[in-house]
Amino acid sequence: MKINAIIAEYNPFHNGHKYQLADAKRKTGADYTIIAMSGNFMQRGAPALVEKYTRAKMALENGADLVLELPLCYAASSAEYFATGAVTLLDKLGVVNYLCFGSECGDINILGEIAQILLQEPDEFSCALRRLLQQGLSYPTARTQALLVYAPSLSSHKDVLASPNNILGIEYLKALLHRKSTIVPFTTKRVGSDYHDKRFGEYQCSALAIRQALLSGQEISVLSDQMPESAYELLREALLQAAPMYSNDFSALLHYKLLMESDAGYSQYADISSDLSDRIRKNLYRFIDFHSFCQLLKTKDMTYTRISRCLLHILLDMKKNDLTDYKQLDYVPYARVLGFRKAAAPLLSAIKEHSSIPLVTKLADAEDQLKPEAYQMLQRELRQGSIYESVRALKAGVPMRNELQIPIVIV
Repeated sequence: MKINAIIAEYNPFHNGHKYQLADAKRKTGADYTIIAMSGNFMQRGAPALVEKYTRAKMALENGADLVLELPLCYAASSAEYFATGAVTLLDKLGVVNYLCFGSECGDINILGEIAQILLQEPDEFSCALRRLLQQGLSYPTARTQALLVYAPSLSSHKDVLASPNNILGIEYLKALLHRKSTIVPFTTKRVGSDYHDKRFGEYQCSALAIRQALLSGQEISVLSDQMPESAYELLREALLQAAPMYSNDFSALLHYKLLMESDAGYSQYADISSDLSDRIRKNLYRFIDFHSFCQLLKTKDMTYTRISRCLLHILLDMKKNDLTDYKQLDYVPYARVLGFRKAAAPLLSAIKEHSSIPLVTKLADAEDQLKPEAYQMLQRELRQGSIYESVRALKAGVPMRNELQIPIVIV
């Protein structure tokens, strides 16, 4: 039995995602594909357009066999933590043969060489990095230049670290190397629109383009050619029940929390420095909404996405100590199932036989399955997830759903 794994957000699922699933399965000869998918909050510090069960079903109806939820503490974190959490989850299943990911580079050898350097941090590289940072360069720019100082042979690939999927791919490779994992990485060159492209392509667009189309008020019908038919229908049905979710939907909650904690500051939250904490406090009374506050706080050294992620950490009460505690649990102490295909029963059996962590399929049984520290982590995840459900319900004018009563997706 050969098994692929893909780390994804599917926010939402589109033609490019379906192509990747089919292409990876074809090239590796895999029997099954496991998806480690972000839940209701994304790595860029924003809510998912539609909730996670709908997105899991999109994947299952278009080539995936099992969808596991990437814990929120990693799904809404920096690329390094995002990759570490996802790779650890997949590695602990004990059955994954290949980790497949798209990249702008498309060359696993180049990405692997960079990953080795960043993981090992040779003295020459580290010294160059410190020197460049002292000169006032931003961290991404300094890191790229330090790499070229250490490995001039990479000069023809100096733009690799400027592309988001390359960066994530390198972090996946670092995590695999650090764990000494037997999972074999496999990358395909991204085709279609760029990650940041807001335009529709003839065949494949970016998820950002889809989100922007809905935000700008375009009819959902314009998306019919950009998504697989079943994914489009699931999105259409979801949006009939509840409006799409955006960062500004959480503005009032965020501002309230910022005001209530302004005296103490915010440096106890993940990724937030004392300087950023002071800048937030200084600008509290200029707050209009989530989006404009990110624009107000961003600097040359701190991008909009990083600011958005930091503010989300405050909103969701994600503290530095939490990540330290989870690291003591070896990052991921359980695998939570969002959905699976009935035909994937042999895959589930193999995971139950080989996994080093419990496979949680029913939340009501989790307390009996998990160790106390792991169960506390799951409970915290559920509380954080309820914030999304609460805002979603208020926006739709319907009662809030209790996640303990939401069944996993089976197709």
